[in-house]
This record gives sequence, structure tokens and C-alpha cells, in this order.
Amino acid sequence: MHVAFQGEPGAFSEEAAGILFANHQVVPLPSMESVFEAVVQGDVERGVIPIENSLFGSVHINYDHLRSHDVSIVGELKLRIRHCLMALPGAALDKITSVLSHPQALGQCKTFIRKELPQAQTVLAYDTAGSAKLVAQSNDLLQAAIAPRRAAAQYGLQILASHIESHAQNYTRFLALAQRGEGHTLAHTGDQPLKTSIVFAPRSNVPGVLFKSLAVFFLRDLDLFKVESRPLVGSPGEYLFYLDVEGGTRDPVLQLALEHLKEISAELRVLGSYPQGPTWDGVDDG
Repeated sequence: MHVAFQGEPGAFSEEAAGILFANHQVVPLPSMESVFEAVVQGDVERGVIPIENSLFGSVHINYDHLRSHDVSIVGELKLRIRHCLMALPGAALDKITSVLSHPQALGQCKTFIRKELPQAQTVLAYDTAGSAKLVAQSNDLLQAAIAPRRAAAQYGLQILASHIESHAQNYTRFLALAQRGEGHTLAHTGDQPLKTSIVFAPRSNVPGVLFKSLAVFFLRDLDLFKVESRPLVGSPGEYLFYLDVEGGTRDPVLQLALEHLKEISAELRVLGSYPQGPTWDGVDDG
């Protein structure tokens, strides 16, 4: 099976893909949208994308892609993120003038950058491992990258500092994707609780519609794990809501809740039912 991720070899997304789909071939792609498109078109059987980080919040573009692409969520993983500052051999921390990385990684390490690299300019890159690759190709001892430790080994860089994230409890939640309607989740036992992700647009002419929308779950004692709002494109002042809710779509109680929600929604789509994923701390080798 082929599993797509966004970024270069050595990225956190590659690590997440390898954990979710062990012993399958991972395929690096240049953008988040290209991962979705590869799954929809059948170029790969699965895709793995980040959806939120415990320090820097949601990956909003991927919420938009979930709605606009014909995919289903089939699994999830919360991966411990440990960032390293890396540069070419011979570089020195106090000489670094620019730090490259993905915006999420720069945000997760802003305390370290402010304290330890006040002289350095931050430079946005398309990927953490990609920033390491750029530094390796630069022949510039004044550049550094923030990336996974595995990227330093991948591109021949030295570690200048490790564990530079602003808080030790730094986790990114990744989603596993399949073609919509394929109907396969990750392997799970009956002991694993399920969650269901949905997106809906409330009817604008229903008074108290957001309260009523959330109440369909509260009245049936169904836990909500996540509520995310996104602007409804083309309708200023109106919003879409993404929810993660307890249970699977075969659960009669959740079915009733979704039927009730549909009555007061202009749009409702189930994005997938899947096992509540594990938290993976990985190996701290630094």
C-alpha cells in the first residue's frame, strides 16, 4: 500500500505515516492539497495529514481540504513533536543569522528563537525537513533549520540545540485519509472507542441555531471532543463548523443526533468514523 504525506523525507508527517501504516511505502508530496488529490485520484491508497498542534493550534487549510475533497477519515494519531535546531557542520549557534522552517514549527519554538537567537531572522519554508534540505544545499554556515532529529541524519547536518519547542507537551494530531466510501478504518478491536468527524453549515434563519446544533449531542450524552469554525466562503459573516463527537455512525444514538442536526443545517457531511487514536511519544534519542 502507498501512503502519501506532505514534505521531504525526514518530516514529522513521514514519521506519522510510518506509525499509522507500518511496513507500507510512504510517498512524499509537495503540498497538503497534493496529498488529498493523490488519495481522491487513487494514486495512493492512503494519505496522512496534520490537523492540529497542541501549542500552535489548528492547520486550517486542511479543514478546508477535508470539505472540498472526496475523502474519508479512517484513523488518527497524536505524535510527540521534538524540534531540533540544525546547521551545516562547523556552524555556531551565536553566529546564526537566519532560521528556516515551516510556520507551525517556528511558532512552536518561538520562545527559544527569541531567547537564544535574537540576532536571527525567521524564514518560512514549505516543510520542516524541507528546510533542513535547503540548509544542507546552501553551503551557508549562517543558516539553520528547525526540523526533526531524523532530518539532520537525512541531510548531513549537525544538531546545535535539541528539545527547543516552547513546551514539552507538544503534540500534533495527524489524520489518516482514504477515498470516500471505501469504508475501511484502521484495524481496531471492539474495545477501542470510536469518534466521528462531521462538518455542517447551520441555517442562517434559525434563531439560536448554534446552541441548538450542539444541543443535539448534549441531550443524548454524547461528548464533543473538538469544535472548529471556518468562514463559509462566499457568505460573509457565516460559518462552517467541524465537530469531533463520541461514537460511530452505526451507533443508533449518534444516528438520531445527526438526523436531528440535519433538520437545522443547510449542509451536513460525515467526514469519517474511526478509532480514537493513540498518543505516540516516540524515542527520545537526544
